Amino acid sequence: MTKIVITGAGNVELTRKILSDLFSCTDLAGALHIALHDVDPARLATAEALACRLDAESGAKARVDAARTRPALLDGADFVICQFDVGGYDALLRDLEIPRRYGLRQTLGDTIGVGGLFRALRTIPEMLALAADMAGRCPDAWLLNYTDPMAALCWAVRAGSPLRNVAGLCYSVRDTHALLADLVGRELDEIVFRTAGVTHQAFVLRFESGGRSLYPDLDPLIAGDHDVRSEIYRRFGYYPTESSEHAAEYVPWFLPHESEVRRLGLPVDEALRRSARKLDSYERLRGSLASGEPLLARWKHFEMASEVIHSMVTGVPREVYLTLPNHGLIDNLPAEACVEVPARVDGSGVHPVAIGALPVPLAALNRTYLNVVELTVTAALEERRSAVYQAAMIDPSTSATLPLAAIEALCDELIDAHGALLPPGIRGGRR
Repeated sequence: MTKIVITGAGNVELTRKILSDLFSCTDLAGALHIALHDVDPARLATAEALACRLDAESGAKARVDAARTRPALLDGADFVICQFDVGGYDALLRDLEIPRRYGLRQTLGDTIGVGGLFRALRTIPEMLALAADMAGRCPDAWLLNYTDPMAALCWAVRAGSPLRNVAGLCYSVRDTHALLADLVGRELDEIVFRTAGVTHQAFVLRFESGGRSLYPDLDPLIAGDHDVRSEIYRRFGYYPTESSEHAAEYVPWFLPHESEVRRLGLPVDEALRRSARKLDSYERLRGSLASGEPLLARWKHFEMASEVIHSMVTGVPREVYLTLPNHGLIDNLPAEACVEVPARVDGSGVHPVAIGALPVPLAALNRTYLNVVELTVTAALEERRSAVYQAAMIDPSTSATLPLAAIEALCDELIDAHGALLPPGIRGGRR
């Protein structure tokens, strides 16, 4: 049987999507062992009930286990899907509310900026513990990570653990391709795309049909658009993969300026609204479980983890955009970084596509982002408080908003607020 461990299974909407996909595959019937892990007993119980319901509805004949302790669940695993959230809603609230008092605006705060920095500092120790458990109990398994900040977590696992099979999964490339196809009125299979960069800051390098670029068709369609993605596209020449509210956090030109926030309609503190919607979704799913309502969903497109697993188990080849170690994939980005590129996935594994060099302006944007990522990983692995300050000082939006003394004071307050969730050396003030 193929054993799939889902850690953070209490994120039940994602668990539902993944299991609905896999349980609906007739070529996997009777061949799946699903092991669910979550530290929250109520959410774990909901996830287990959901998995059993989906198995019954689909006739997948899967084995389903669940436990709050992780190591034993990992024995013999082939795939480990990570979707946990260290600190949960309370930590997110601190990441947004404390910087707001300093005059620092954020939208999602989960990848870059001080919010992304502290989310990484909370999460990297847990990721390294998971990687260490996997190295001891299922060293050949693939870690398929959904948790943000993606670029920092994947880099930290590669640098701080012996685990080698690590891939990050993000929807932004897939969603951007679908958006662009819709804008120019074409089907996806009519278009040739090639996209690359860093998670949440990749760019569509090829957007073609019949050997002709479709960018000239796009230009008049978005000429009057006032959003961050369009602004970046018009100035850098390639369409970015991340939503405007996210893309605004990676550069210094928007969130620090009230006039730009108003002009572009940037949703400050959008993360809190999204988190509230997730809580509502969880409660609705619990109600559906209690009422006996059918829960098996058949999606138009597979969930990304489902695609990777199905292709590797059955040998059916697919192209999937993944975050992978930059071993010669993008020439003008750091070799140690993890980058987002297309990969062919089949029965022999994951085969990333080498991109070559990015256009110089795009590589410059990515390197700015990766500078923050590298300092964040350094701060976590070396447990060095000074690297926390430096990551925040280098961050584009933070540095455009606050002077140095305020950045240090903000970091100190966030370190005190998050307390035991952070590496001990950072809490202790080691410099």
